Amino acid sequence: MTKKAAQCKTKTQLRVTNCKIGGLGMCNRGVVSEDRISELLEPLLVDILSSLPTKTAIATSGLSRSWKSIWTMLPNLEFDSCHYNHQTFSEDVSRTLILHKAPVLESLKLEVGYKCDAMEIGLLVGIAFARHVRKLVLIVFSKGLVGYVKFPGVLCRCNNTLEILELTGTIILDLPSPVCFKSLKALKLSYVHFKDEESVSKLLSGCPILEDLVVNRFRNADVATFTIALPSLHRLTLEDQHYANRAGGYLINAPSLKYLNINGFDGLEFCLIQNAPELMEAKVSDVYDIKNENILETLIQAKRLSLDLSPLKVVFPIGKIFYQLLSLELHTNKYGWLYLLSLMLDSSPKLQILKLTDPYHYHNKDSRFGWSQPKRVPECLLFHLETFEWIGYESQLEDEKGMATYILKNARCLEKATLSTKPIESKELDKLEKRRQMLYQLATEVRASDSCHLVLDSKTAYER
Repeated sequence: MTKKAAQCKTKTQLRVTNCKIGGLGMCNRGVVSEDRISELLEPLLVDILSSLPTKTAIATSGLSRSWKSIWTMLPNLEFDSCHYNHQTFSEDVSRTLILHKAPVLESLKLEVGYKCDAMEIGLLVGIAFARHVRKLVLIVFSKGLVGYVKFPGVLCRCNNTLEILELTGTIILDLPSPVCFKSLKALKLSYVHFKDEESVSKLLSGCPILEDLVVNRFRNADVATFTIALPSLHRLTLEDQHYANRAGGYLINAPSLKYLNINGFDGLEFCLIQNAPELMEAKVSDVYDIKNENILETLIQAKRLSLDLSPLKVVFPIGKIFYQLLSLELHTNKYGWLYLLSLMLDSSPKLQILKLTDPYHYHNKDSRFGWSQPKRVPECLLFHLETFEWIGYESQLEDEKGMATYILKNARCLEKATLSTKPIESKELDKLEKRRQMLYQLATEVRASDSCHLVLDSKTAYER
């Protein structure tokens, strides 16, 4: 054997020896990795499987004997009929729920997109309730099905564990008496159908500690008067996209309400908020032509408001003062918004933050209700306004320029003012320099606050 061959043999032996340290060869490295994962504590394995889709997590039961039942301890399960055979979906899901062994099922999400019946839904929901589910999300859009799938009302008579319930789609609620969800804190109803007003009353009155309610209705005049009477309610979101005059509307009695979001009320007969003395924050948008409403009047106790509406379409509470209002966001894409801003400034003596925004870059030239300088400076400008932000500012419009100049000249406590103009298209770059000159002219105006930091932002469309 030559000297060179002997050296090669020695190196090979060293490599083999290094590979066998611990008694394992190179060919067994894959087995080592698998064994290490399998040796992890079960809670950690459950956490790992929780990051996978439920169907994939269940499939890991075929890896080995030690993996066979780990998925049964998953706290959250999701099933979408699109990923299953429609003929066996209900059977497959019910079998999975029965095999589930976790002491509490934290959440169950069921998406059903095929022609199903109330019996199938009742079976799955019933098993979930028996597994002490805390959050149930049921989405039903039955293709080609005339009518709605009836929610199993008999299961609503007494439930002590459900905390969150979300129902969406072609579901009809025809509820027996009584309904009792003792632990339910959050309820979301999206495009579901109530059989009658009594079903609405039964459901809500059966939720004694409900704090968060979301109701979305779309082209759905299932009940004329939608009454919300909940002493425990803290947050309420109502969206009604019917877009047609119709009888009826909303009655709200929520003495503990702190947050209100109303969107898309058009052509209702009434929207009356009877009792909401603790309201702190509200967002109101796209409200039109309600014959009898008191929406803005009920907001006078709020500290934060976001308004996207026209004063020509709602009743402004003339003479009422928003004593607690600290932050106001006003959308500038509705007719009469300048008039509404004047009313709000005059009625909000403690306002600290003012934000004007046009998210749609709407070119609104409202000549009927333009800006006119008030006879007296609003108290909020003299003593409290600290932040002024205007997104979508039109520097070439005299009304908007006059409003911006007025605020800068009279807001004595202003700390920061940001004016961001609407983006200019690349084919209109000749307008960019003119706009920048207008902004520079505004910057040279005398400001009531010497410490105010003024930020001017003028961009082209491709700089957004």
